[in-house]
Amino acid sequence: MDTKTPSLYGAYRGIFNIGAAVGTRSIRREREFIAAHYNSLTAENQMKFEEIHPEEQRYDFDAADEIVKFAEQNGMAVRGHTLVWHNQTPDWVFEDENGAPASRGLVLERLESHAYAVMGRYRGRIHAWDVVNEAVEDKKESYLRDTKWLSTVGEDYLEQAFRIAHKADPSASLFYNDYNETDPVKRDKIYRLVRSLLDAGAPVHGIGMQGHWNLHGPSIGEIREAIELYASLGVRLHITELDISAFAFDDRRSDLPAPTEEMQNLLAQRYDDIFRLFRDYRSVIDSVTFWGAADSHTWLDNFPVRGRLNWPLPFDRELKPKPAFWRIVEHSAGSKG
Repeated sequence: MDTKTPSLYGAYRGIFNIGAAVGTRSIRREREFIAAHYNSLTAENQMKFEEIHPEEQRYDFDAADEIVKFAEQNGMAVRGHTLVWHNQTPDWVFEDENGAPASRGLVLERLESHAYAVMGRYRGRIHAWDVVNEAVEDKKESYLRDTKWLSTVGEDYLEQAFRIAHKADPSASLFYNDYNETDPVKRDKIYRLVRSLLDAGAPVHGIGMQGHWNLHGPSIGEIREAIELYASLGVRLHITELDISAFAFDDRRSDLPAPTEEMQNLLAQRYDDIFRLFRDYRSVIDSVTFWGAADSHTWLDNFPVRGRLNWPLPFDRELKPKPAFWRIVEHSAGSKG
């Protein structure tokens, strides 16, 4: 590590945690860099249902154990991701012994068994969990996403998931996590969902705002409105999956081998504006996690355009700080106190 580069998490000590999504490969290859700049970790994939519990009678904790151990060795917090999601959940969860749709009771029994095994293993070591991920529908005319969780358990599967998770680890903070969380239509549905869960007495402690944004949107005003609306519920906020794509979602260019100077400048300004806003709301935001430690590994390479590179994070592919990094840390000291 370049000793002249300040620690990213160190710049925000006392304001909020700075996290990164990682896998075992990244912590093996980039361990000193990750330990220097992040004090919170999220397993990008290796705690998801299909990874950690691929068959009903088989768990595979090796990868998750390695991530948690690395975090503990370096004094880092860990966010658990995720218990209930429509993706990366094996089919056996929703099927009976004959391959037909499983009953509500059986699916809930399996979820409880899974939560007790996974959350129980890391009780006291993982401080926050994304209990339910992306349950709200993007389309304006629909409320909840049509998933196997919904069709087998019913609309109260979210409430049941939070109750089960709280029993599995009463000390963990429990979050509802989603993307497009600043879009006014979806934002209001997320608010409605969490409000209904709280009204039902479900133990929901926070909302995870994923933050998969781009150089041109959403606006700072839209992000601010979402933060204020969610905070009005009296829950904590985590920015859980932050990255700033160099491309708008409908931009299908695929011929750039590296970011242009304009992209670098826009990224720096964008992160500056966003972190200024986060610092303004540090009384309700506990954690800001990037979805990747550096451009060397980002899910936005090849998505949504196959073969296209992207450069959404404050560190480049050689783990060097980009202009965006310096803008993020530049004003942090003035926010403390």
